[in-house]
Amino acid sequence: MLRGSKRLSNFAAPSTDLSSRLLPTATGLLVSLTNPLNITLITSQLLSASSLWDGIQDLRACTRIFNVFYTAAVQLSERSASDARFGYSPAPLMEKACWATAVVKGADDKSPRWRHTLILGAILLGFEEKQKQSLPQHLRSRLESALLTATNLALELNHRSENIGKFAIAFVLVHSFGLLSAHNQAQFNHDLILPLLIETTFSSPEGLEHGYWLGAIDSEVIEVTDRKFNWSARSNTYHHIREMQQRPLVASLGSMSRLMAYAIRSVHKSVLLVPTMDCVAEFARTLWLSWRQNKLSEIDVSEELEYLDAESRKTTLPTLWHLLRLSLFAVVIILRALMGRLLSDPVLASDSKAPFLAMQCLLILRNLSFISSRLGQISSSQYVFVNMAAIDVLTQYPEQAENLIQSIKPVAKGLIPSHPADRCLDLFFFNTAEHFTPSLVPKTNEDIVLAGAMPYLVTGGSKVLMEIFEAAHSVALSVLASPNNTELTARQLPFYLDALFNCFPDSLSPRQFRLAFKTIVRISTPPSALAQSQPLLPSIILETIFGRAERAPTTPLPQAILKPQPINQEIPLSEQAVFVMAMTDSLCFLHPALLEEWLPMTASLVAQIEEEEMRRACQDRFWEAMSSGEMDVERAALCVAWWSSRGGRELVLQNDNALQIEPVMSGALSMDSKL
Repeated sequence: MLRGSKRLSNFAAPSTDLSSRLLPTATGLLVSLTNPLNITLITSQLLSASSLWDGIQDLRACTRIFNVFYTAAVQLSERSASDARFGYSPAPLMEKACWATAVVKGADDKSPRWRHTLILGAILLGFEEKQKQSLPQHLRSRLESALLTATNLALELNHRSENIGKFAIAFVLVHSFGLLSAHNQAQFNHDLILPLLIETTFSSPEGLEHGYWLGAIDSEVIEVTDRKFNWSARSNTYHHIREMQQRPLVASLGSMSRLMAYAIRSVHKSVLLVPTMDCVAEFARTLWLSWRQNKLSEIDVSEELEYLDAESRKTTLPTLWHLLRLSLFAVVIILRALMGRLLSDPVLASDSKAPFLAMQCLLILRNLSFISSRLGQISSSQYVFVNMAAIDVLTQYPEQAENLIQSIKPVAKGLIPSHPADRCLDLFFFNTAEHFTPSLVPKTNEDIVLAGAMPYLVTGGSKVLMEIFEAAHSVALSVLASPNNTELTARQLPFYLDALFNCFPDSLSPRQFRLAFKTIVRISTPPSALAQSQPLLPSIILETIFGRAERAPTTPLPQAILKPQPINQEIPLSEQAVFVMAMTDSLCFLHPALLEEWLPMTASLVAQIEEEEMRRACQDRFWEAMSSGEMDVERAALCVAWWSSRGGRELVLQNDNALQIEPVMSGALSMDSKL
C-alpha cells in the first residue's frame, strides 16, 4: 500500500481506476495500522498525490478523500466502543488520540492548506457526529483549533487559487461547522467566508449555476398529443437537475443557507453585505426570467391535468419544484439574516443604504413569487419576517416606496393577464402595495394601485383566481381607508360598493365580503374625515345591503366558496345569511343614534332567515356583536336597553318562540305536563 501511495504521487495525470482501487485499501490501513509513522505517511501521500488531484475541477476528489478519513474515524470509534463493551479486541487498535495526532501530522507543507481542512473536518465529524463525544475534550479542542487555523489560512491563500479549493472549504464548513464550539465558530474569518459561500452556492458549477438551468428546460418541453405537453424523464435537462440535486453542496443547501446566515451576522465589514444582496438578487432575477420564458410557466396549477401528461405531472415537474423550493428556502434564510443585520447595524441602517436594501429584498421576493405562491411558503414565519421587515423599513422613505410601486406595477393596464406568471406578479403587487398606501400620494394610489386592481374588481366568475380577486379587494380597501385619500374615497366608494356586490359570491368568499363591507362602513362613519363631508353615507350603505338581503337567494353557497371561518361558520351559509352577518359586523361602528335605528332592522332580517341552522348562526353572531366587547360603553348600554326592554330579544328570537309556543286555552295543560 505504501509503495502504491508513493506511485500515486508520480502520475502526471489523474488515474481514476488506480485511485478507486487504492482508496478503499487506504481506509482499511488507516484503521488497522498501529504505527503512527505509517498513518502520517499515508495521510501525506493521499493529500499530495498528483494522480488524485491534478486536473480535478469538481468536488469528486475532495469527497473521496474526505470519505476515506471520515469512514476510518467512524470505524475506529465503533470498534473502540465495541471493545470497551465486550472487554476484548480481535486485533490491537491504535488509541484514538494517537491516531488523530498522526493523521494531523500528515497535513504537511507538501499539500495546500485547503486540503488539510478535508481531513480535519472528516475526523472531527467521524468522531463527534450525532453527539457521540468519543474524543477527550482536550483532543477535540485541538482538532477544532487546527480546523479553524487551517480554514483561515486557506481562505487567505485561496483568493488566488483554483475554484476547487473554494468548493472544498465550503464542503468542509457545511458538514463540520455545527460541531464546533461557539467560541471557535466566532473566530473564523467570516469576511472571507461569506463571499466564498455566496459564490459557491449561487454561481459555481458545484452549486445552482446562476439559475440558468431553468431556462434550458423549455427546449425539451414538447407537445406530444393534442394540447398535451411532455417533459421527459429521459431528457438531458431532467438528468441535469437530478445531477444537481445530488451535488454535495446542493444536497446540503439547508445547512449551507444557515451557515451563510451565521456569516452574515458575524462579518466585521458591513459593506460586504451589499454585494451579497446583489448576488442573491441576480440569481432570483435569472430564475424569474428563465421561468417566464419556459413553456411550463404558461400552464396554471389548475390546468396541469389538462395540458401535461402523466410523466410530467408525477415525475419531472415534482423534481423541478423540489429544487426550486430548496432554492427559495436558501434565499429566504439569507434574507432573514440580512434584514436582521440591517435592523441592528448602524451602517446598513443609514439613509443611504437601508431603503435600497429593503427595496432590493422585496424585488427578490417578487422574482421568486412564482415559487412561494405555488408552494405555500408565504405563510412561513421566516418569509413573513423578511417581507414585513423590508416593508416597515421602506415605509419610512416615501420617495423610495413610490419608486418601488412604480417598478412592480402590473404591466397589462385594464386587463387581467392571460399568462399565469404575470398574474402571480400581480398578486405580489397587491399583497405588497396594500402596506404602502398610507405612505403614497393620492395620485399614485389612484393611478397605479387602484388602477391595477380595477380589472380584478369588475371581473368575476373564476374561482381559480379567488386568491388574487381577494387580494385586489384588500388593496382597494387599503386605498379607500387611507386618511390621505379622502377625496379619492368619496369618488370611488360608490363604484367599489357596486363592484363588491357584483363580485359576491362568484369571486369573493363570505369572509372577504364581510371584511370588505365592514371596512366600508368603518371608513364612512366618525371619526373619519369622509363622515364629516357625507354624514348620510352610512345609512345609504346599510340601506343598500338591507334591500339586497331581502331579495338574496336563501340556498346554501357552494362549499368551494366557503372557507374555514373563525366564528360559527361550520355550516354552509346562504347569500342572504352572509349579508345579515355583514350588517351585524358593522353595527359597532355606527353612531349611537344610527345604531338605535338599525338594531331592529338587522334583527328583523335575522328573523326572516328560514333555514334553522343558518338563522341560529346569525342569532349567535348578533348576540356576540352586542355582548363580546365589540361595542364601546355607550353603544353597549344602548344594546342592553334595546334587548331587554324595547323588544329586541323578542324580535331576534321570534321564529324560535313561534316554534316553542303552541296555542292553548287559558288554564289548559300542555302536552309535556305530567298532571
